[in-house]
Amino acid sequence: MWRSWPTMILALLAVSAALAFERGAAAIQSQAAPGGAANKLIVYGDTAMFTPPGTPENCILRSRFHRGDPIGWRMFVADPQTGNREESAQLVVHINFAGKTQDIPMRYRATAAQPERQFWVAKFVVPQDAPTGIIRYTVTATDKYGRTGEFKPFEVQASQLTIVE
Repeated sequence: MWRSWPTMILALLAVSAALAFERGAAAIQSQAAPGGAANKLIVYGDTAMFTPPGTPENCILRSRFHRGDPIGWRMFVADPQTGNREESAQLVVHINFAGKTQDIPMRYRATAAQPERQFWVAKFVVPQDAPTGIIRYTVTATDKYGRTGEFKPFEVQASQLTIVE
């Protein structure tokens, strides 16, 4: 019986080590390839007037635009686990315009000269022959893990992106 105590202690230590290793391996795997509904990217942002820098209306929030106006989208993408910016995200604006969907890739805005601009941007100039009315759009994001997220504006008619006379 005396010999079985050291054997039992060694067996318990081995089982404990194996369980700890499994938990560590599972944590590493979940960091490398997150999945599931709780791992949807968080995407949010706004629309603004994108006139050249220094002009009075540049970057003013807006949902109503005239023909010839430059519509700008500014978006942020967050990792659902940390809330931090997901640097690997690729974003696309999908604008339903004149009966067709047009995809506009977004670019990351921060530069060495302006590191505080940690968001993505895209620009669309309203054509001169554009019909007036609401323009529907969404913004999708995909990161290096294959996670996705989508932004859709509120379904409130008065706040929709609208082309006006």
